[in-house]
Amino acid sequence: MKVETGWRKIVAGVAVATATALTASCSGGVPGAGPAADDNATTSATPEAPTIAITPQEGSTKVSPGKRVVVTAAGGTLDDVVAEGDGEPVDGKYNADKTRWISKTPLKPDASYKITATSGVTTAASTFTTQKPERVLAIADVTPNRKGEKVGVGMPIMVRFTQPVTYKAAVERALKVESDKPADGAWRWIDDTYAIYRPAKYWAAHQTVTFNADLDGVKAGKGLWGMKNYDYSMKIGAKMISKVSADKHMMYVYRDGKRVQTMRISAGMGTTREYTTTSGVHLTMERASPVRMISPGRKKGDPGYYDVMIDHAVRISNSGEYVHAKNNVWAQGVRNVSHGCINARPDQAKWYFDTFQRGDVVEITGTKRDLEWNNGWGFWQMSFKQWQKGSALGGDKA
Repeated sequence: MKVETGWRKIVAGVAVATATALTASCSGGVPGAGPAADDNATTSATPEAPTIAITPQEGSTKVSPGKRVVVTAAGGTLDDVVAEGDGEPVDGKYNADKTRWISKTPLKPDASYKITATSGVTTAASTFTTQKPERVLAIADVTPNRKGEKVGVGMPIMVRFTQPVTYKAAVERALKVESDKPADGAWRWIDDTYAIYRPAKYWAAHQTVTFNADLDGVKAGKGLWGMKNYDYSMKIGAKMISKVSADKHMMYVYRDGKRVQTMRISAGMGTTREYTTTSGVHLTMERASPVRMISPGRKKGDPGYYDVMIDHAVRISNSGEYVHAKNNVWAQGVRNVSHGCINARPDQAKWYFDTFQRGDVVEITGTKRDLEWNNGWGFWQMSFKQWQKGSALGGDKA
């Protein structure tokens, strides 16, 4: 029995070994016949490297400005994109899965660009140039732009361009106005070369307003491009408001809400339209002492002809209206005898001449002639809603 038992154990051991051999044979194939087919199934293929495409392509010349740089990756994600235009960084944005990068700003004219991108082990680059514009848009003049000048709360920003602007919306988007104390405001195009910015209400006093014209790379018309950016600022001084009552022959000057001057005045006699002071919101524009005033449309010897030198004159319109000195105290505060100006006692007129800021507000009432909105700086004669209709975009925030 013991021998039999032992034999059974031996047979069992052989069976296990045989089973093991059979199992090994199934996985290893027939000896000497080479690797089994299943071994190939478990071997991974070498992955292909990602590919990168950059537009505009390497070596491109005379690329149309206004386009954007586009970088795409296939078979991988973009690890890094570095873009430069004339040595300045070009910002861009990736899509959600980082397989695409697009520059945030359009290409500038007459510029050299270099783009480098990496994706895994792949690196790609493109250098190219953009074509020169047929014409260049620049700023010819900005008012106000006097160094160190403080201006009044009614002061607009007046911009004149060197070329007629066809694509006004594109240019207007590049004109940015910001103030320490934010306010609503809008641009109005007076003509193709002249745009004016005005806030909805008078500027808050004692602050700085900045104007930036980011024209570089802006297409303003067929073959017309901006090539330069501009930066300006203006200081808003005290809130100077003058209230003139032509029918009561008085002028009151307020600084930051407090009355600082009471002046007896004489306004236009009103016998003709020419001799009628205009009612409405005027802005102080410039000053001179003396100013030569000559009757328009008349020659020496004609009725109503005059040719006089006037001291301490502050212009408030383009139709010949000033606040100025005149020693006719018999009429001031009593009756209107001028040719349309506001005249005051010489010492008070000098005080006003020395005190005013360009863009100060002069509100005149009591006459039968209204100031035209485009007579001098009569822009406040127009409601803000009307003013906005002259914008290519509508109102914006300052």
